[in-house]
Amino acid sequence: MPSGRPPGGINRNYTIKEKEKIIEEALEIGIGPIARKYKISKGMVCNWVKKYKENGNKVIDNKYKRGNPLAKYNKKKNLTDLEKLEYENMKLRIENERLKKGYLVKGDGSVVIFKK
Repeated sequence: MPSGRPPGGINRNYTIKEKEKIIEEALEIGIGPIARKYKISKGMVCNWVKKYKENGNKVIDNKYKRGNPLAKYNKKKNLTDLEKLEYENMKLRIENERLKKGYLVKGDGSVVIFKK
C-alpha cells in the first residue's frame, strides 16, 4: 500500500509539535512503519529526521509560508488604517520583487510583460 498524498489530494502542512511527535516515533520504531501510520512518504519523514539531527535535535518550522498574503485584505470590506498601510506596503514589496526579476506590470496587474 503506497503512502503519501493520494492523486488529486491536497498538500498538508504540519505544525512543529506534529513534526516533533512523528520524528520521535520514527526514531523509536522506524521510518517505514511511522510513514505508513501517518500516511506520509518515507522520504519526507527521512528528511525531517535528518534535519532534526543536523539542528541539534530541534525541529525547525517550514521555510516557506504557502498561500496568497494579500487574500486576507481582499476579503474585508472595511480595513482599518493599519491594515490599509500593511496592504499597501505588501503590494509595494511584491511590485519591487517583480521589478528585480524583470517583470513590468501595467494597470491593475493583469498585464505582465517580461523585460529582457
